[in-house]
Amino acid sequence: MNDACKISLVICTYNRATYLPEALESIRLQTAPKAVFELVIVDNNSTDNTAAISQAFIANNPDLQITYVFETNKGLSFARNRGIREARSPIISYVDDDAILSEDYILALLDFFKQHKNAVGAGGKVIPKYETGVAPKWMSRYLNGFVGYHDFGNTIQPYTDAMKYPPGCNMTYTKEILLKAGGFNNDLKFRSDDKYMFHKISALSRAIFYVPKAWLYHYIDGKRLLFSNFKNLFLKTGNEEKIRSRSEGGSWAVLKKAFEFLFKFGASLLIYLFFLLKGQELKGRYVVYSQWYTLLGFFKKEVFVR
Repeated sequence: MNDACKISLVICTYNRATYLPEALESIRLQTAPKAVFELVIVDNNSTDNTAAISQAFIANNPDLQITYVFETNKGLSFARNRGIREARSPIISYVDDDAILSEDYILALLDFFKQHKNAVGAGGKVIPKYETGVAPKWMSRYLNGFVGYHDFGNTIQPYTDAMKYPPGCNMTYTKEILLKAGGFNNDLKFRSDDKYMFHKISALSRAIFYVPKAWLYHYIDGKRLLFSNFKNLFLKTGNEEKIRSRSEGGSWAVLKKAFEFLFKFGASLLIYLFFLLKGQELKGRYVVYSQWYTLLGFFKKEVFVR
């Protein structure tokens, strides 16, 4: 490892060989000097040709510092924890295997941490890039989380309750704070691990900031927008939120979360009426769907995995 290396980019990937090459290419095209960053590819037990794509990328880019590892324990948190162990830099940035980084992404993060020496974390702007070129007709701001949309303007600012937390597809923390927080929760296999980590780290330090210049595109393929996937994703969200709540606060936290989801479902019915009056019934219907399936997932016993 070059002593000048300051940041580790970690891509956790599972059977996304179709999209991984473009994500890797956006890393190759970074304007930051290659000596200041490394790439860690965590293959989370893929059965497609992810390994071959990764090895070819390594062979074709000998000037990049790249580590490829195969994590046999399936689940996003297992993969992200493996990323912590493999990363050799003081800053770890997690980006998705379908993320396309802006060319100054790494420079923006390094500049931020240089200027904010007390900072322990950062979340960047995320812009959905739809395969069709346009958002679906049912899309609304209430469903931003479904496509990872994350935009709070162009000013660096600390995260507030209204801003929630850094999204998993563009999430950066110091390695030191990740270790102090105990790493990611391996019981969370698919979702909510970014929320879990934010809560754990926030208990140690609130110096977590929104950094708009560290922006990227999040590729949204047609399959992701199918109703079957929409439904399954929110079922998984509800199920994993139950696991996260229990791990953070026991039975009382689970009960509190249940009431929160019931309230949100009721609120979604009011939002439906709002859209209906505007002649946008489809948008309102999908908001109700999102809360209904989240609620169902919360009360299901089985744990959803990828």
